[in-house]
Amino acid sequence: MPCVADWLNSPLSIVQGIFAQNGPSPDWEKKVTEYFTEKLKENNATNWVPSLNDVPLHYLKPNSLVKFRCMVQDTFDPEFYMGVYETIDPNTKTRVLHFGKFRDVAECGPQQEIDLNSSQMVTSERQTFYCVPVPGESAWVKEAYISASQARVSPSTSYTPSRHKRSYEEDEDMELHPSKQKEQHMGNIGDIHGCGEPKRLETEASAGHQLISPNCSPPLDLNFPLPGEKGPACLVKVYERWDNFKVNDTLEVYGILSVDPVLSLVNNEERENSSPLDPMECMDTVEEQRVHSPPASLVPRIHVILAQKLQHINPLLPACLNEEESKSFVSSFMMELSPLRAELLGFLTHALLGDSLAAEYLILHLISTVYARRDVLPLGKFTVNLSGCPRNSIFTEHIYRIIQQLVPASYRLQMTIENMNHSRFIPHKDYTANRLVSGVLQLASNTSLVIDETLLEQGQLDTTGVHNVTALGNLITWQKVDYDFSYHQMEFPCNINVLITSEGRSLLPSDCQVHLQPQIIPPNMEEYMNSLLTAVLPSMLNKFRIYLSLLRLLDYSISDEVTKAVEEDFVEMRKNDPESITADDLHRTLLVARFLSLSAGQTTLSRERWLRAKQLEALRKARLQQQKCVNGNEL
Repeated sequence: MPCVADWLNSPLSIVQGIFAQNGPSPDWEKKVTEYFTEKLKENNATNWVPSLNDVPLHYLKPNSLVKFRCMVQDTFDPEFYMGVYETIDPNTKTRVLHFGKFRDVAECGPQQEIDLNSSQMVTSERQTFYCVPVPGESAWVKEAYISASQARVSPSTSYTPSRHKRSYEEDEDMELHPSKQKEQHMGNIGDIHGCGEPKRLETEASAGHQLISPNCSPPLDLNFPLPGEKGPACLVKVYERWDNFKVNDTLEVYGILSVDPVLSLVNNEERENSSPLDPMECMDTVEEQRVHSPPASLVPRIHVILAQKLQHINPLLPACLNEEESKSFVSSFMMELSPLRAELLGFLTHALLGDSLAAEYLILHLISTVYARRDVLPLGKFTVNLSGCPRNSIFTEHIYRIIQQLVPASYRLQMTIENMNHSRFIPHKDYTANRLVSGVLQLASNTSLVIDETLLEQGQLDTTGVHNVTALGNLITWQKVDYDFSYHQMEFPCNINVLITSEGRSLLPSDCQVHLQPQIIPPNMEEYMNSLLTAVLPSMLNKFRIYLSLLRLLDYSISDEVTKAVEEDFVEMRKNDPESITADDLHRTLLVARFLSLSAGQTTLSRERWLRAKQLEALRKARLQQQKCVNGNEL
């Protein structure tokens, strides 16, 4: 049996063995998937696989097994490739079958030619996704994944930083000595196009970075949705069931890393050798070639063997909560929920300057999630507007820092006139490059978005600013972002937790406005907030993180008996105060009751939680009314 080093370091040799045993029979592909699935089920085997999220690309061995935790930023056109092909030695007439799956470049020895007329040839299809690290992923998430990793990578091996450097040198060398590289890596791959086969018949869509002179081409835009993001972008090539994946899905993929610099040569030669009269060779623009096939040293390829959608990206939780071993983790954690909730409430109360009511609502907000959609209405969204925040202070910045320490992914959007008018919020289609250009609102599910309205000054919104504010309103109200495809808009549903901090009532819509009533005014806000984070034990902080992620994933229901009691209660409330109690009030109170129940680990609504929800809503409304009377205007 192959040892760990074989299937981790040389997965293609494992694939070759399975292919050789099963010949051209389609069963070989299924057996490859089964083999690696079984290997990864072994004790902690997933932790042995190096991750592109943690390890610099130049430390990873080419053609080794890697994993990548990512979000699908864009979907490219399907590619055709040679799934099975046959080579022939012109001298000995010896024929050899090869597989093209999991490769970018067809393997062909120096004395071999690909027989394009072979009856054994199989043309297959695969789907390429452009994937980026999860936008706004918290530092503690990255650190926890790194500490759990048992992957062995070393900068002192043959595939070290020198490899990173060499990829550029080889690109240069290939321009000077293309025949040398062609013999070494490609065999007679050029003959494929010479024989009239489709353009992408080998194993890579034609590319483009090298088509522009390195001296004058602009730097490659990796198309990250959020400014300041780091990490690799990857072309993820999926061979089966790719319909299960769509833009903005969060995935973990296991596959074979391809960083062969010869890809630049292939694309460069295609461009040079193409006839201007050949429409097949002129269909892609330089921009499209550059975006769809960037240098592998900058945007590596991963040929996927296994891929799964992630329920969440919290490394402290089991990846799938439906498995038996995960259920025991959940049940043991639920036993200590009550004291943990009290600890979290106290922590957030201190963060919100002693306001326990605001802290209650912040907990409810942080565990809220869109659990269903009824027609166009998203059910479960709970956008909170925290008004009464100090203007132009560092208060919101510190509240965001605390939220960052609690949730797996987040982003603070500073709502200034400058940002509104000049930032790109809405992703749009670039038809020249044939790609989706990302925007700030292209976020993964369950990301916490903190909108800081305390920074808003007087000024004029231009057309872009108005569109951006409208996009924020649509995101909050309908949990969707309308991507701009020039000739039409396309709705992309989302599930983003939005918290708005403002001085007065927010300009943006919200499900619930809570006016902050500080009980303490620290003389030094910076020191006060920093001391909060240093005072909490790391073990307690981890429990807070598990608590908030886990409760989002729990099922919830209301019994017929309680439903009837709630309806009767609502009718009674309308009798007593018909003008101020509306259907919206009922909906909001039911939401508060839902998240109150879940925050206590209860998956059904009880009479006690319903009464507590009514009490919280009464306190919140009384506070807003009181503030309205003080200021003489609506908040």
